[in-house]
Amino acid sequence: MTQIKYKRVLLKLSGESFCRPNGFGIDGDSIGSVAQQIVHICRQGPQTAIVVGGGNFLRGAAFSDKSRISRTTADYLGMLSTIINACTLQETLEKLGQPTRVLSAIEVAAICEPFIRRRALRHMEQGRVVILAGGTGNPFFSTDTCAALRASELEADLMIKATKVDGVYTDDPKTNPNAQLFDQLTYQEVLQRNLKVMDPAAVSLCRENRIPIVVLNIFQEGNIIRALKGQPVGTLISDQDQRKG
Repeated sequence: MTQIKYKRVLLKLSGESFCRPNGFGIDGDSIGSVAQQIVHICRQGPQTAIVVGGGNFLRGAAFSDKSRISRTTADYLGMLSTIINACTLQETLEKLGQPTRVLSAIEVAAICEPFIRRRALRHMEQGRVVILAGGTGNPFFSTDTCAALRASELEADLMIKATKVDGVYTDDPKTNPNAQLFDQLTYQEVLQRNLKVMDPAAVSLCRENRIPIVVLNIFQEGNIIRALKGQPVGTLISDQDQRKG
């Protein structure tokens, strides 16, 4: 049986994981399915941190463009949305028997702890899932950038971006049926091709800290475990040395 390759993993979940396709808010079945997968990950042994998005409620930049709300305020509202998702995921995981802590970059003392790096590491060492909410605590930064930042701070061995598509494509597969899936890419290729898999700042941060990224479809059962075992799944983004190895 193939063993888990990575000791510590950061999983980036989009807000879309919490609702039905093209839906809004939180769907019980959807979050239950995600939680089951996370529990399965934890039973395999790796220490697990999770960064959650908030797009199932509100995306700061898009909301600002369509309203009279400033981008700064809209981004803070988006961060609050991630806290809603994080606390919901925590409750669901704990109902399944998995100890979990929510640590937020924005202080909400009644429902979550402040993000402190050493505290997060201690929780993971004790077998708890750490859900990192509130983004970076600053406007103008996406939750992808937050995920790369937290993965770097917590010295994660792997960052998984869990999406609704199978990986990184040459074009949008929804609008271009001829779009091709990349099996592997280097950080530099992602930046040079301007591929919209995640923000350039997030890719650059992972490159600087040599954290490989796997982009995969969370809705296909078993994908995350395959990634943790180092098996081919989705798209692997790494540097040349990792790619050859």
